[in-house]
Amino acid sequence: MLDTITNNWNPILQKIMLDYPDLETKLKEDKEKYSYDIFPPQHLIFQAFNLCPIDNLKIVIIGQDPYHQPNQANGLAFSVNQNNKLPPSLRNIFQEIKNDLGETNYQVKSGDLTYLANQGILLLNTTLTVRHSKPNSHLKLWKGFTQKVINYLLEEKEDIIFMLWGNNAKTLLSKKSEEVLKKHHIYKSTHPSPLSANRGGWFGQKMFSRVNEKLRELEKEEIKWLE
Repeated sequence: MLDTITNNWNPILQKIMLDYPDLETKLKEDKEKYSYDIFPPQHLIFQAFNLCPIDNLKIVIIGQDPYHQPNQANGLAFSVNQNNKLPPSLRNIFQEIKNDLGETNYQVKSGDLTYLANQGILLLNTTLTVRHSKPNSHLKLWKGFTQKVINYLLEEKEDIIFMLWGNNAKTLLSKKSEEVLKKHHIYKSTHPSPLSANRGGWFGQKMFSRVNEKLRELEKEEIKWLE
């Protein structure tokens, strides 16, 4: 499965995947058993890592399950392929970006977030695959995978910005020591889904401009949040 990754994530993920020796077989069996497609397609399962080599990594944004309808998921958290209607959470993300940056008249061209990944943002889901029309169907198959990736970054790297949206994302860092966390920069909010965002804690947080301010402090190039 990792033959699609040709950058410096490969040896790191090879080690993590030793804990999932039967994963590829289980995915094939699942597809055959239920006669359902699996999303994203196999060559895009690790796309978040492909587009954001670890040496370029500035920011981590964590999602949950891939989109489970055809031609939506492209291996990046919150992102959809071009020519798709924006899902509710992604619509709220763009709305807050526009509000934060004072670009309220900006017209979003696409929900494909590849342009963010190419700027050093790891858009990582906690589950990397899903069965057609069956959300959370592969939750058990990927259990702990993203936690292991986060653990590596926390322990081996410094000055990574973590944008934690919602309780599931926050949980990935909740048991880490202060000594480990102080090497990085943590920004928290509620999840951008309508259910959470409309209760407060998402809109008006200005997280995107605050993150760019931090990048300037770190003498790193700012993110162009709107394509």
